[in-house]
Amino acid sequence: MDHKLIMSFEEKCIQEQPPACNATCPVHVDVRGMVAAIAAERFTEAFNIYCKSVPFPGIIGRICDHPCQSACKRGEAGDAIAIAALEKAVVQQVEVARPKLTPASPKSQRVAVVGGGLSGLTAAHDLAKKGYQVTLLETGSQLAGRIRERFSTELPEQVINDDLAVIEQLGITVQLNTGVGKDISFTSLCEDYDAVYLTALPGQQPGELTIDPLTLATEIKGVFAGGSLRLGNTSPIGSVADGRKAAISIDRYLQGVSLTAAREQEGPFQTRLFTSLVGVEPLPVVPMGQDRSFYSKEEAKREAARCLQCQCLECVKVCPYLEHFKGYPKKYVRQINHNLKMIKGRHEANILINSCSLCGLCQEACPEGLHLGELCGMARQEMVKKGKMPPSAHDFPLRDMAFSNGPSCTLTRHQPGHTVSNYLFFPGCQLSATAPEHVVRVYDYLTEKLPGGVGLMLRCCGAPAEWSGRRELFMAELQQIKDQWEEMGKPCLVLACSTCQQIFQQYLPEAKLVSLWELYDLHGLPQVAAAKRPTLVAVHDACTARHRGEVQEKVRKILLALGCRLEELPTSGNKTECCGYGGLMQYANRPLADEVAKRRIKQSPADYVAYCAICQENFTAKGKRTYHLLDLIYGEADPTTPAKRRVGYSQRRENRVKLKNKLLKEVWREKIVPQENDYTAIKLLISPSVQELMEERLILVEDIQKVIAYAERTGKKLFNHDSGHYLAYHRPVSVTYWVEYLPEGDGYRIFNTYSHRMEIPGGDE
Repeated sequence: MDHKLIMSFEEKCIQEQPPACNATCPVHVDVRGMVAAIAAERFTEAFNIYCKSVPFPGIIGRICDHPCQSACKRGEAGDAIAIAALEKAVVQQVEVARPKLTPASPKSQRVAVVGGGLSGLTAAHDLAKKGYQVTLLETGSQLAGRIRERFSTELPEQVINDDLAVIEQLGITVQLNTGVGKDISFTSLCEDYDAVYLTALPGQQPGELTIDPLTLATEIKGVFAGGSLRLGNTSPIGSVADGRKAAISIDRYLQGVSLTAAREQEGPFQTRLFTSLVGVEPLPVVPMGQDRSFYSKEEAKREAARCLQCQCLECVKVCPYLEHFKGYPKKYVRQINHNLKMIKGRHEANILINSCSLCGLCQEACPEGLHLGELCGMARQEMVKKGKMPPSAHDFPLRDMAFSNGPSCTLTRHQPGHTVSNYLFFPGCQLSATAPEHVVRVYDYLTEKLPGGVGLMLRCCGAPAEWSGRRELFMAELQQIKDQWEEMGKPCLVLACSTCQQIFQQYLPEAKLVSLWELYDLHGLPQVAAAKRPTLVAVHDACTARHRGEVQEKVRKILLALGCRLEELPTSGNKTECCGYGGLMQYANRPLADEVAKRRIKQSPADYVAYCAICQENFTAKGKRTYHLLDLIYGEADPTTPAKRRVGYSQRRENRVKLKNKLLKEVWREKIVPQENDYTAIKLLISPSVQELMEERLILVEDIQKVIAYAERTGKKLFNHDSGHYLAYHRPVSVTYWVEYLPEGDGYRIFNTYSHRMEIPGGDE
């Protein structure tokens, strides 16, 4: 995959963007981390976090003009966090031995810093840490003279002296009572030093200085200027930021690299981080005790607890898949990218790639519109193309699709008595499998209501191939549909399945599409005698109908016309959640799919109505009474009777075959020729508990029949004397099936069955 494309996905995720307090702070103190440590009563940790960004914490912590506080997101719901008071609480109540700083390996270059205020002190500090030989020249008799005068009340002399002890520790040469232009000429200064940083104009001014605000470079080579020359004396933290910026520029200048590259986020900048305030209670600032200018530890803890700990995670909040892997999209994109670039070794991110439902809920929730499902879909295709995607994750649904599109199930016909079709009903493979009687009823309705002939096409739209990344297979399936559609005269496709509608809208844009629900609304609902319907239902929108507001509207209109009261789930419409089947999650990661389905069905105690057959089946399997919309239309949604049981996988296949045969016989009056393989005549005796195992393990009746047919034909079976049962295996495709059985009457009693992807050397083909 194209690297730039992958990076575009990563760039959209804003979770790692700093909060507004951090971005607004000129030196980017990790305010969020510091406040979190205070809330947890870890004051020493909070102090250490503060010291990572602030070179003189005792000084700045007491006099910082805190621009971060005005940017605090909490200020939009109550009072902003009292960040300045928390800084003071940390620096005034924490007594720790500050770690000694060890400069980097000494460098030969010499740097002169003119001015011993906060800007000059910071520049000298940062450059000395990098190993440069720094000389600090101050006209007064002590460093930080103006700070001492301006903040005499807030800053005890001992605090200043303790902070400035680091200057000696770093080996910085300090020359007090030294005025440039008086005691040393500006020209000789520039000649004697490799770079110069001015925070005050020298006595012999070199003319009007032009200062580049991005780099603080002047028009004089090797000379940089900032601090009071640029800012005046208004902002202590701004002066520190200027000194830091100057140190970075001087370091780059002396290394001979670009002064301007990648400096957009030095100093204050606008963060892209989004933090929702939905449900946030407005709270006032915690009051400070009387006769004190800073919080006690208990007060600081309470005030810090008001912090929102700003982060986005909007997509993770609504998507169980994103939450399941304990990260967020930016991390996942990196893992996927690594997985794609790997040549050897285990592709650990395959499970991450395959577990996504591809539903697009993340895009709806994300302030930047990031659709991780798009990347997962492309990654699946890439891994399949490289031969690095094991077939096991999607083996079953692909086999099921092949069966749906095989000769036993497919059917394409014009309406009896017609040689052309204005419409073509495409019910989809899942409705045909779970409720074939509804397919017959709907077709009768359509042929009665729609003029010009209504054809019928039974098959799968190819979604399993598209979702599993089998692009060539999908396009081949789609081409067959397109060819048959063209042979039918390019009729309007009538769709009962929102997934089919999504597939055709994207890959068959030349076809006119109409939802079955739009036609019921347009032409009226059938009259059903003795109809049974619930009075209150909660509507579950299929994730593939997320952007089909007209379909969602018609579904609700139909339900109201049927006399139902409607309840909207917390997430519906374009914010609807997946049932656990989308993107084949159910097959790639069964525990996660179960979690997704259970989460959805807990959102209301009301009976659910779905207009996607697989959504209805998934919720029913978890014990939630869920009706298909057609159940209500045809009066078969009786809330007083036991809820429907899930239609098993084997029964689904049988239903598709029976549906085709029923339609051929009863609608088109064609003779049915039974097509039986040698194994299909084998009679199986299966208990309900074993049937449940088969559903859980994705084992079909025909899989068991094939194993027994092979074992009985070849004699390749083992007899277990302890259990008295035969054990046999067979690998008809990419899966090996094992069956524990015993002949009983004219059939075989099944005691256990399981499967795996292991190939047994010397075993059957």
